[in-house]
Amino acid sequence: MTTIAPDARMAGVPRTYPPRAAVVSWIFFDWAAQPYFTLITTFVFAPYFATNIAPNPAAGQSLWGFAMAAAGLAIALLSPVLGAIADASGRRKPWIAGFGTLLLLASCTLWIGKPGDPSVIPPLLTAVALASVGAEFATLFNNAMMPTLVPPERIGRLSGTGWATGYVGGIVSLVIVLGLLAANPETGRTLLGLSPLFGLDPVSHQGDRIVGPLTGLWFVIFVTPLFLFTPDYPAKRPLREALREGLLELKQSIKSLPKQPSLAAFLLANMIYTDGLVSLFAFGGIYAAGTFGWHTIQIGTFGIMLAIAGAFGAWLGGKLDDRLGPKRVIAGSMLVLLLAVAAILLVDKDSVLFVKVAPPQAGAPLFSSAAERAYLVLGCLIGGAGGPLQAASRTLLIRLAPKDRIAQYFGLFALTGKVTSFIGPLLIGMITAVTASQKAGMAVLVVFFVTGLALLMRVRE
Repeated sequence: MTTIAPDARMAGVPRTYPPRAAVVSWIFFDWAAQPYFTLITTFVFAPYFATNIAPNPAAGQSLWGFAMAAAGLAIALLSPVLGAIADASGRRKPWIAGFGTLLLLASCTLWIGKPGDPSVIPPLLTAVALASVGAEFATLFNNAMMPTLVPPERIGRLSGTGWATGYVGGIVSLVIVLGLLAANPETGRTLLGLSPLFGLDPVSHQGDRIVGPLTGLWFVIFVTPLFLFTPDYPAKRPLREALREGLLELKQSIKSLPKQPSLAAFLLANMIYTDGLVSLFAFGGIYAAGTFGWHTIQIGTFGIMLAIAGAFGAWLGGKLDDRLGPKRVIAGSMLVLLLAVAAILLVDKDSVLFVKVAPPQAGAPLFSSAAERAYLVLGCLIGGAGGPLQAASRTLLIRLAPKDRIAQYFGLFALTGKVTSFIGPLLIGMITAVTASQKAGMAVLVVFFVTGLALLMRVRE
């Protein structure tokens, strides 16, 4: 396991950066982790859970929201502490390995999710929450490695390329699931017209359930180059000493935030708009399943289109980030998201922006109704804006945070991205449960983006 020489970080010594293979290996972490978000929380397992395991789609959206809220609360409480300990101890890779193992084990557990069996709901939601914790914490420590890989003027491009690569990984994993594994229960055929590989049974939705083990295996395979080729920080002190020093530095950093108004404003803005974005991605597939009656193939195809838009958006956003600055990229992305969410709330199966249209017909070609096509367009706008929003957010943090406490501030970044992340899913779950309306539950996201954009205007790069 390679490490960065200690003198490479000393003041007055010219910084040397690792070879291209190290950077490419780091980029592939996003590829390795993305199937959890693409296959499990957005386009395959979450809608499957809502429509085939939960009593009904509204109850499924509500239960899923409560599980994501619990995971978000745990991540919020632990992120800054773990980041501070990592800065004090020096190492990043052991943390990535540990939380990656949690992601692997929890994801594989999702195989037990048989349709129509309410007894599996508690263990499934527990596994999803634990997998979320593993994915988010592994990502936190991976992000903290960024400043050592490229010069500051290329951070935006590195971040954007990582997000774009992750989206492409999501596309590939979706194509594998839809084309080779998940079949329509009525026809027994996949999107490519094939019988599912490995004899996966369409009736018991084994093609939907296999995304859990696939996600875990995918992560193990594609995160391996990071451990082989990307250098880590050297170990600085034992864990117990690092814990004591890290917590002390965290306390000092939090106390110093009022003296860093731009950083404080950004962290607060990130807290709000990340909650909205994560909730939007988490419930977009569930919302489509309930509104249009989409199943795995329709939702997965939609996911492929959205991921393509996200990959292009993240790549372009990375270039604009280096040229215009991350703040402008974040603001532009949020404006697009705000308009798209508002428009989606005005799309129903028989109306688009108050105009009556013919509803989807049983047996009709894929996405043949006007309402479905409008949802596709708006979804692609969301995908195209979500990628650069997330990529530019982590580059803005790197520009604002002290370089010697980067993991700690990524912990605070994760804290602000998660401390209220349970509120979005919780509000969606509660409003959906009270009103029995998915549309009413999703409407709360408009408030998150408006508030986040207003707070971002107070940030000075």
